[in-house]
Amino acid sequence: MVQRTPDPADLEPIERASRDELQALQLQRMQWTLKHAYENVPHYRAAFDQAGVHPDDLRTLADLAKFPFTGKKDLRDNYPFGLFAVPQDRVVRVHASSGTTGKPTVVGYTQSDIDTWAHVVARSIRAAGGRRGDMVHISYGYGLFTGGLGAHYGAERLGCTVVPMSGGQTEKQVQLIQDFKPSIIMVTPSYMLNIIEEFQRQGLDPVASSLKVGIFGAEPWTDAMRAEIQQRAGIDAVDIYGLSEVMGPGVASECIESKDGPVIWEDHFYPEIIDPETGEVLPDGEEGELVFTSLSKEALPIIRYRTRDLTRLLPPTSRSMRRIGKITGRSDDMLIIRGVNVFPTQIEELICKMPKLAPQYQLVISREGHLDKLDVLAELRPETATDDVEALARELQQRIKTNVGVNTTVKLLPPNGIERTLTGKARRVIDQRPKN
Repeated sequence: MVQRTPDPADLEPIERASRDELQALQLQRMQWTLKHAYENVPHYRAAFDQAGVHPDDLRTLADLAKFPFTGKKDLRDNYPFGLFAVPQDRVVRVHASSGTTGKPTVVGYTQSDIDTWAHVVARSIRAAGGRRGDMVHISYGYGLFTGGLGAHYGAERLGCTVVPMSGGQTEKQVQLIQDFKPSIIMVTPSYMLNIIEEFQRQGLDPVASSLKVGIFGAEPWTDAMRAEIQQRAGIDAVDIYGLSEVMGPGVASECIESKDGPVIWEDHFYPEIIDPETGEVLPDGEEGELVFTSLSKEALPIIRYRTRDLTRLLPPTSRSMRRIGKITGRSDDMLIIRGVNVFPTQIEELICKMPKLAPQYQLVISREGHLDKLDVLAELRPETATDDVEALARELQQRIKTNVGVNTTVKLLPPNGIERTLTGKARRVIDQRPKN
């Protein structure tokens, strides 16, 4: 791997600004955002009034803690356009979540919002080592999901050549990578593993491909998964973070020279870490739930949005802005198995540390009588001898018991024994417990 570190002269002044300069800009933009939301969104006016706060009460950044949170339920309760702060004729695009647990959450963008989004994604690609003239192969899904179009507009803004492949058609993905020779791929990490496997299925060495950088997001992944992808594909694997309610991809992104956690583009998105139980704001460095307030969005200003992602804020390194640590889980998808808190990424980490196992897995939760049961499905690598299966299963079971504290049944399947996703995010958890 050859790192493609950006030239410091190419950085924007805000990426090198002092903390005082950055916070002055944040305060100015936050005051505008609160006023914009209060004056144009009935939900925010009612929520602020109920909490006994007014936009004029924000005199310092710390005063944001006085204002109420926004949750996914607020977006669904105001479906489809109730949280928009501009007239319909100024909204040039809408996106929406998948709506797997009810109505989708709908977000809107003015032309200025689209420009801001393209700008922060372009900044993210540059931070990952992208340059004008690079060819970018985009395998995020296009459509209502923000991934594909967000990456697309950002790559074009940077001056890259875009291959808008979208997800699926894995054989064709490999063919186009071989034929077009892109240097960058933007995709979910789980689907990148599918692409690597397809290279190998065709008798091709993924390390010999033209790809130099992978920009991976849309699902949690561990440093063990990073090491796996980098070793098998011979690329730099860089983490990009985003969510549609806040903007889409490009809210934060890692720098290729440090790969020490996504840098939050704090000139547009103000982060907080809170205790998920009490809502209390926690100091930098402590783990809790990540909360965002938009600082420049026009169509859908978002105030103290609870992402449910569990992480911590880290000090600046490669840029002047703070970073987020690896997402350790979500406050709303934490599994409780017989009283033990379990995050899928904990088990992923253990699987990735066993060289005879592939980094594919599923957690199947069922109920026996009144007790929950957790089955861990993992895959053998093609070169793993089948007479190792029972010993490997026992080893993984013991590692999970020791490190996570929960009893499991481990089932090791042959290569490709776990169903692959053709697009989007891997289905890591299958919950078969009765709903009532």
